[in-house]
Amino acid sequence: MKTANPSSAPLEALFLDELADIYDAENRLVRALPRMVKATTREELQGAFESHLAETKGHVETVRRVFAAFGRSPRRSRCEAIEGLLMEADEIVADHKGSPAIDAALISAAQKVEHYEIASYGCLHEWAASLGNEEAAVLLRKILEEEKTADESLTVLARWHCNEQALGYAVAREASPTEEGERSLSRRSSKHPVAFTEG
Repeated sequence: MKTANPSSAPLEALFLDELADIYDAENRLVRALPRMVKATTREELQGAFESHLAETKGHVETVRRVFAAFGRSPRRSRCEAIEGLLMEADEIVADHKGSPAIDAALISAAQKVEHYEIASYGCLHEWAASLGNEEAAVLLRKILEEEKTADESLTVLARWHCNEQALGYAVAREASPTEEGERSLSRRSSKHPVAFTEG
């Protein structure tokens, strides 16, 4: 644990405020993801949501550890962004229930949440490093990596099954979803190195 010097106080205050925001977001997601699991019609997507639910529960605990690394008790600050995104997800489920587009819609809603989390954890990781708190930076980087992986997995599922399902037909593929994802990651890595921070 490292105590910030006086000149870092404004950044530390910002960091702790945003940490309280994402802590609230993760707690809300723990309650919301089971509804998304129930709403999906594809076993693969259900598995992806269930896997990320387990990760999200882990993120709640990890964020608590980040608070502790700054010598603070965990606190929640209402995350209106996630609250709004989850309300939109509920509307999507209601509007597309029984439609072939339901799973594509759920992926869209989930990825909006993932992108918010990626941006938030990217900033928090950078700020923790700037504040000289290596323990917090390492913990936040781990969450950031997991959020990016979850987002990539959803993209693979959308391309592999759910977007075509939304069109009302399915096209057979020669490769498996896992192979498709590996090729996608390989192409992306060859052009742009994977970064662990967001601007």
